[in-house]
Amino acid sequence: MSTASTSALSQRWIFSDNLPGEAAELSRSAELPLVVAELLTARGVRTLVEVERFLAPSIDHLLDPGSMLGMTAAVKRVEQAILRRETVLIYGDYDVDGTTAVVLLKTAIEMLGGVVRFHVPHRLREGYGMQREVLELAASEGVQLVISVDTGIRAFAAAEAAATLGIDLIVTDHHLPDPALGLPPALAVLNPNQPSCGYECKHLCGAGVAFKLAQALLESPQSGLDKQRVRSKLLPSFLKMLAIATVADAVPLVGENRVIAALGLEELRRPVNPGLRALMQVAQIDPARKLTAMDIGFRLGPRINAAGRMDIASDVVELFTTRNPQRAQELAAKLEQLNIDRRQTEAQALDEILQRIEEDGFRDARCIVIDGDGWHRGVIGILASRIVDRVGKPALVLTNEDGEAYGSGRSIAGFHLLEAIESCRTLFTRFGGHAHAVGFSLPSERVPELRERLTAYAAEHISENMLGAPLLCHAMLELERITPALFSWIRRLEPLGMGNEDPVFVARNVRIASAPRYMKEQHLRLRLAQGTRGASFPALGWRWAERAQKMGLAEGQIIHVAYRLRENEHPEFGGLELEIADIDPAA
Repeated sequence: MSTASTSALSQRWIFSDNLPGEAAELSRSAELPLVVAELLTARGVRTLVEVERFLAPSIDHLLDPGSMLGMTAAVKRVEQAILRRETVLIYGDYDVDGTTAVVLLKTAIEMLGGVVRFHVPHRLREGYGMQREVLELAASEGVQLVISVDTGIRAFAAAEAAATLGIDLIVTDHHLPDPALGLPPALAVLNPNQPSCGYECKHLCGAGVAFKLAQALLESPQSGLDKQRVRSKLLPSFLKMLAIATVADAVPLVGENRVIAALGLEELRRPVNPGLRALMQVAQIDPARKLTAMDIGFRLGPRINAAGRMDIASDVVELFTTRNPQRAQELAAKLEQLNIDRRQTEAQALDEILQRIEEDGFRDARCIVIDGDGWHRGVIGILASRIVDRVGKPALVLTNEDGEAYGSGRSIAGFHLLEAIESCRTLFTRFGGHAHAVGFSLPSERVPELRERLTAYAAEHISENMLGAPLLCHAMLELERITPALFSWIRRLEPLGMGNEDPVFVARNVRIASAPRYMKEQHLRLRLAQGTRGASFPALGWRWAERAQKMGLAEGQIIHVAYRLRENEHPEFGGLELEIADIDPAA
């Protein structure tokens, strides 16, 4: 997917394989700027039809839910429950993905006349996954159908308990099945990652899989709904919530996920739901402007996640299902405070962790496994991400509570973290996840052995050049080629995220046209010039002040710069500017 860095540039800059011949042909045939064609070919776009689907996603680009293995049986059983007025229990998870999945499926079933209850586990009291006690209580109250969302693919004990209790179980999940144990016994399993499933998009989030069941129910002839109205009105309204889950869960924004995110972000500009309006207000998001994935990833997502991390995730379901604007405002304000509490809790633990990973035992390891007492279980996943960002190595963070260690891990490109912990499967009480993120628990006394075994595994599977977070650069773009028209084309690549990254461009032999300035002693501001026409742009380097001073950057110096293209919307000094990703002084 990528090639070595271009000659005379930093060895940490890795360039996308953008197939220059095919890019030139695509530029001509689709009448695209060459650099846009280069970015598209690097994303697998080759034909005029693929260009149209990528740059102009539509509701008709959603995939047929019937192509997902298990969908026919699942739809038939849910329709039977609706017809018989059976109470359906939706069993969710406590993060953004799990709670929005509950909202989506609950809304669809109730729209069709069904009766729905839901259960979202408490992170600290219950932990991840379906629990027998909840199923037993449901059975005692007459529930005969349980649908899991964003969980269940490894819930073998819970599935067996459901069968014993006379409950039909439908599992909807996106996590990877256990290759050794297969699938849990259930009436139907909906998961594009299960063996023999021909569903094209393998990267749906949990809410995405739940949505496909909702879509199949709404489009079914048994629904009695007008199919055109479903397509033009109902499905777009569902995509608002689904876009939040898709972006927040950091699944690749390619294929159907790109359609979901693009259409959902556009629909979010017209929030009707009182809870959604209230949450956008506390997050200071103006729906009148074009929303981006960053608005979700850094504003909406963390506030929704805060409920499950710090308190009761069921508040999220209530927030998005209440019709009372006052109650919605109360719940949104609660999520705002929980998010503030989460940041404070995270910061305290992070300070301790960053000090410890400087010790010899961690400095040479290619995988960081660190545990502590009293770290809040709700923030250990974020802490693992912070370590990865800081040191460019996979990281697992564990907190010890009453003899049990609860852990969460995040990985780097090229290192399959779930396979890594599967190599130690006998140590765990439970585990699951993906290539890039895992969750698990095990007796605290086994943590030293886990650290030892994963350190050895990482030493064997992680090469030196995988470490240190190399910078992926997507195209060469000299400053004199930058125009407002080109920027408009590049914005059509949005929404940006994993799999459809914010383009990083490289310009060589750029001159620093004025003395560096520093803002708040943290940030760097430059003016960069290049080319015979003297094209120049302001450039901003967030948290670059210290690095710039160590490099001795000065007016007149020639550098190579990796950057992202931005638009400053300030009414007085706005316009196009560069956001510095990295600087390599020219020889």
